[in-house]
Amino acid sequence: MASQSPFFGKRDRDTDNFNSRPAPLVGGGTNLAGTPVTPSALTPTTPAATAPAVKEGGSKLTVGPNIKLKGVEITDCDTLVVEGLVEATMDSRVIQIAEQGEFKGSAEIDIAEIRGVFDGNLTVREKLVIHSTGKVTGKIRYGKIVIEEGGQLSGEITFGASESKKPSLQAA
Repeated sequence: MASQSPFFGKRDRDTDNFNSRPAPLVGGGTNLAGTPVTPSALTPTTPAATAPAVKEGGSKLTVGPNIKLKGVEITDCDTLVVEGLVEATMDSRVIQIAEQGEFKGSAEIDIAEIRGVFDGNLTVREKLVIHSTGKVTGKIRYGKIVIEEGGQLSGEITFGASESKKPSLQAA
């Protein structure tokens, strides 16, 4: 006959800590020391300088560290964050490549922030920022460019990325 483990299926009510936790604060209350707490005291007060340089919104795809995404076409993505390896073709609003990130392929972007490696065809319609750890190689077109000291840029580089995918007017 099999014996049942005391760890499964039984709960000792004396050691149940779920009921001994304080209720969450909603609309004010007191902290554990008995001091009154208002909702405004619960909001963090961080300076605006710590906010990300690029406003993010809409759809966002993050390829995390040690992740490899190969042979895809990325569409309808407002922001792509690359912390691993991406081999793809994409048309997006923002790309952010982290220090350990690498993108190989073709990309048409509004704003690009490169801290890692980009290799391929890159068209940046608005602003290309290459940080000190960034390396961009291939065929590059840009509207505006910022390269920090230590940042690398090589290949066929052209100013004027006014090639927009806006529909053209045609006579009916």
